[in-house]
Amino acid sequence: MSALLQAQGLGKSYRHREALTDCTLKIPPGHVVGLVGPNGAGKTTLLKIACGMLAPTTGRIEVLGEQPAAGPAQLARVGYVAQDTPTYANLSVADHLKLGAKLNPGWDADLARARIDQLELPLKQKAGKLSGGQRAQLALTLAVAKRPELLMLDEPVASLDPLARRAFLRHLMESVADNDTSVILSSHLVSDLERVCDYLIVLVASRVQLAGDTEDLLAQHYRLVCTRRTESDLLGNVQVVWAEHSDRQSTFFVRGDTEPPTGDWVAEHLSLEDLVLTYMERAADPGHRSTTHTTEAAR
Repeated sequence: MSALLQAQGLGKSYRHREALTDCTLKIPPGHVVGLVGPNGAGKTTLLKIACGMLAPTTGRIEVLGEQPAAGPAQLARVGYVAQDTPTYANLSVADHLKLGAKLNPGWDADLARARIDQLELPLKQKAGKLSGGQRAQLALTLAVAKRPELLMLDEPVASLDPLARRAFLRHLMESVADNDTSVILSSHLVSDLERVCDYLIVLVASRVQLAGDTEDLLAQHYRLVCTRRTESDLLGNVQVVWAEHSDRQSTFFVRGDTEPPTGDWVAEHLSLEDLVLTYMERAADPGHRSTTHTTEAAR
């Protein structure tokens, strides 16, 4: 398998609104992918197209080397938990496990029951009487127990309190490690992604702004703080992603393949949150264009 998900020029429009625009991605297998962006960025649209719930308006997409929802075999390879972690309010926990067994040919009953026991979810309790965190864990159990190769989660912890979020993510990573499952996790909570994701996609205003291995991206980006100057005054072969200026000081967020250039400035690598917010700010400013400055020596 060459890619978990591969998209070329993917787009989705609703009348006069673009929900996803010119999305081109190639996500390698074996990753826990953080799909991050503000509300309305297009994250849900991308995941729904990837699991076959929506048809794209333009472009093409493959998931695990096949068209989304190409048939029962392909559907069995993909697990999906929607944003509201859906369960059936009038069905008990035990009923959900029975339903999962009937709907999924690769259902692992032992895994499902072990997770329910570990979470101490009462089998006779109806889903509508469970807490938000318990419902989220039940939905995750149903997705994991079908033994998918790829698990896609759409903001599964957005409505949970911090302790419930941490418990959910801990159980998610345990399942990933035990079952060798790749994951695409959508969220606007960068702190959650930082704990679990090793591949990052930043999606803002329906467009992909950044994608790559998290460690590589963090190594390539840094902040330069100096007395006020223009981008042309910078030394080194760097791309200026974003710049902020006050009366006396300039702050440049730059990307380069080498260590920060030396000069009369303070240089520091970005945190994951700073990295994400920088690309969000850039995308929110339609008039901004990133530039690349190259010194004579670098040429």
